[in-house]
Amino acid sequence: MLMNMGLLVDSFWRAAVYCLRPRVIMLSLAPLLLIGVLGGAWGYFCWDGAVRGMRSLLESSSLLTAFWDWLQTWGVGDVTAVVAPLMVILAVTPVLVVFSLLAVALLMTPALVALVAQRRFPHLERKKGGSFWASAVWSLGSSFLAVLALVVSVPLWLVPPLVLVLPPLIWGWLTYRVMAFDALAEHASKEERREILQRHRTRLLGIGILTGYLGAAPSLVWASGVIFAAAFFILVPLAIWIYTLVFAFSSLWFAHYCLAALERLRSEGSALSASVVPVGDPAAVAIAASSDFTPAAFTSENKMP
Repeated sequence: MLMNMGLLVDSFWRAAVYCLRPRVIMLSLAPLLLIGVLGGAWGYFCWDGAVRGMRSLLESSSLLTAFWDWLQTWGVGDVTAVVAPLMVILAVTPVLVVFSLLAVALLMTPALVALVAQRRFPHLERKKGGSFWASAVWSLGSSFLAVLALVVSVPLWLVPPLVLVLPPLIWGWLTYRVMAFDALAEHASKEERREILQRHRTRLLGIGILTGYLGAAPSLVWASGVIFAAAFFILVPLAIWIYTLVFAFSSLWFAHYCLAALERLRSEGSALSASVVPVGDPAAVAIAASSDFTPAAFTSENKMP
């Protein structure tokens, strides 16, 4: 237990230090660049039509029309000319953000796992126990179960303490399932991955829950962007960057923990194999020294007379 807790703390501070690397910082800024490109292309082709459509929608409501007229009596001027572009931006920004984060997430996790493996575990054998399609199916299945759990648990959110517990618990479970799989997909076999997920389930779930709470921090910035409209274009990019950085930290924490757990699992297997080698038998010692050695490799010819 103490050894596993040491592994948890060790992987935490290593992930925090890796977040300061220029490569990780550049990956965390990728969504902002992608949003700028997509937003510029969308604005060039669709901006005028979207603003006209939004303005027509705002002016079609009799209640809103009375409100605009009341504002004009106070000398505000044509309010819809100002509100319509702002409403278009508020409607399009979440779509661009979600699309960009999904695109970067697909590229970021493999890149960060490769970075950890290259710098800390270059000797770790790659058994490729999880393909891209297996990872996609695993992620989609886990996401479906998480969304189903969220929908079923919505009535319980009315109980004040549970609203602070259930959503982070569900998203923590989803984070643990997806990121632990991706962290082990390249290096672990299917049997090793199942063993690690079973043996370290509690601690991996704890990592997922903690990073889930960290992921709630950008929501405060989003809320600030809605309240303080003047700073919207500053606070929203800041929130996107914080969210991506939290995502990078989560990926690094799972990568450090899972690859270290895999290295420890293989060391235990090597020690167990070495403990059954008969003393004084050179042939058995040679077999045990090979990487393909298993206890089943012994036959009656290898045993001592």
